Amino acid sequence: MKEFVIVIPARFDSKRFPGKPLKKILGKEMIVRTVEQCKKSKFLKCVYVATDSKIIFNLLKKKKFENVIMTPKKCITGTDRIAYFAKKIKAKTYINVQGDEPIIKPNDIDKIYKYAKKNRNDVINGYAKIKNYSELKNSNIPKVVFDDKKNLIYISRSLIPFVKKFNSHNYYKQICVYAFPRKKLMKVFKNKKSKIEKKEDIEILRFLENNICVKMVKLSGESKAVDTRKDVIEVKKIISKENF
Repeated sequence: MKEFVIVIPARFDSKRFPGKPLKKILGKEMIVRTVEQCKKSKFLKCVYVATDSKIIFNLLKKKKFENVIMTPKKCITGTDRIAYFAKKIKAKTYINVQGDEPIIKPNDIDKIYKYAKKNRNDVINGYAKIKNYSELKNSNIPKVVFDDKKNLIYISRSLIPFVKKFNSHNYYKQICVYAFPRKKLMKVFKNKKSKIEKKEDIEILRFLENNICVKMVKLSGESKAVDTRKDVIEVKKIISKENF
């Protein structure tokens, strides 16, 4: 059994952006860029893609990336896809990087890894401070609330918590890099959404609804998830500016 593996779930039929993993960003497919960023990790050299698409599978194979596993289309979330993957590739901990994170910072992945290595039984999720109003009102960006020990209390697409004086509070967003201990992943993710998860459409809630603590780890916040076609334009600007 492996100690740690990075798994990138890549679903072809995204509701908001069909075919998103194959969208070319400055001449290179988004899933390829995500893989390349993950492979820059200092500590994690074992990187896999779990996909439901033969097109994605064949593209990566053509580009000499061999660690691609086919998963059923019926997997209802990316984490359910990883749970299926975990039946094929056994590891003690799975580091999940979403397939729509083409500019994820390798240092952020390494930070999650370092925390997970010291806390092997914890489910871990990244977060960062929200710096502009457009992110606050964007329902594609989940907002997080946690206690003084960095235990996740709740996560929502709505603006939480409510405060009377808007400028008196720091808001935080979810960064979609996770660490899942094998036992907790397999216990909770059985391809059936929990009640609140279904309403919010945020899969990390399934752990909370099953009384499993989620630890939040502060990341740089410099990545940019691609949820819509508009996001592609912003990512292109960042890649051009940073030259990678």
